[in-house]
Amino acid sequence: MDQFEKELNDILVETFRSILKAEEQAIRSAGIVNLSISEMHLLEAVGKPKEEKRTISDIADELNVTLPAVTVAINRLEKKGYVLKTKSEYDGRMVCVSLTKLGCKIDSMHKYFHQQMVRDVSRDLSQEEKSLLINIINRLNHFFRQKSADMEAK
Repeated sequence: MDQFEKELNDILVETFRSILKAEEQAIRSAGIVNLSISEMHLLEAVGKPKEEKRTISDIADELNVTLPAVTVAINRLEKKGYVLKTKSEYDGRMVCVSLTKLGCKIDSMHKYFHQQMVRDVSRDLSQEEKSLLINIINRLNHFFRQKSADMEAK
C-alpha cells in the first residue's frame, strides 16, 4: 500500500467512524437510549415515502440487507412502539410497515441531525469546493455500490 492509499484508507475509516459516533451522541443527547444507529436508519427507510406504507421486502432491497434481518429488526421496532405492521390491502400475504407517531418524531430528529451535519460541513466551503466534494463522494459511492454488487454476484 503506497502512502496515498494508506492515507485514503485511514481517512475513510476514520470519517465513517466519526459520523457514526456523532450520530450516536446526537441520539443519546436527545434522550433516546433504546435505539441503535442501525435501527435509526431502518426507521429512516420506513419513513421515506411519507404517505405510503412500505413492505419489508422494499426496505430490505433499499438497505441491501437480507429479508430475515429486516423482519427481526422491524419486529423489535414494533415492540418498542416505533413502527406499525399491517397486512397489505392488495395482498394479504404481504406485511406493510409504517412509522407510529413516536417513530415519526424520532425520524424527524434524525433528519434534523443530518441537515445540521451537512450545513456545518459545507459552511466554509466555496461553491467550487462543494461541487468537487459532491463529485468525489458520488464517485466513491458508485465505486462501493459496484463493489458490493460484484461481491453479491459471486
